[in-house]
Amino acid sequence: MNTKPSIHTQTTREYVYNLLRNQILEMELEPGVSLSEKEISEKLQVSRTPVREAFIKLSQEGLLEIYPQKGTFVSLIDLGLVEEARFMREQLEIAVVRLACEHFPEEHLISLESNLKMQKVCSEQKDYQQLFELDEDFHRTIFQGCNKERIWLAMQPMNTHFNRTRILRLASNYNWDDILSQHTEIVHAIKEQTPEKAVHVMKKHLMMVEFDKKELQRFNPRYFK
Repeated sequence: MNTKPSIHTQTTREYVYNLLRNQILEMELEPGVSLSEKEISEKLQVSRTPVREAFIKLSQEGLLEIYPQKGTFVSLIDLGLVEEARFMREQLEIAVVRLACEHFPEEHLISLESNLKMQKVCSEQKDYQQLFELDEDFHRTIFQGCNKERIWLAMQPMNTHFNRTRILRLASNYNWDDILSQHTEIVHAIKEQTPEKAVHVMKKHLMMVEFDKKELQRFNPRYFK
């Protein structure tokens, strides 16, 4: 991702947690890999207490598995949780994009169009981490424009396994034309105030993960439960 946590702007516990969480979501720490409190504390030059606290919080989010007497491991991707998150996002994002087609502030529309231009640049540069961030910002902007940003924020804890498959897909396949094309269609539908078109494209967009996860599991079986 394009922004990395800085230890100077956070507590040590927050810094360690955010750093490890980013590395797990970005697949820098691969599913199934073993983590050591001692090694991480030495590498980051912090005490073991904030590392232990970060481990506990990440395990509560389903990103780490902690086994007494055995060790701590990055959790495998749970496709059941991926589908739950996809289902939730489909229901909420369809409702929000309908609202956006009724009324959407000009400043947020400009933000979406600017985002699309940046997505095109990232696609050409094959920068999948930045493209993921822009994808997130694109969807969040639609919620913001409909005064539903708190709903977007409330969704995030359920998105962790879903987002790992998205990152893995972007990293594995540089043919991102479908993503950019669908985002462009969504913006056009909002501008034209055609809710049925917006809903159709949003459904198709969020269903991509159904095909993607099967392909990803076939090529990376060790990453999945």
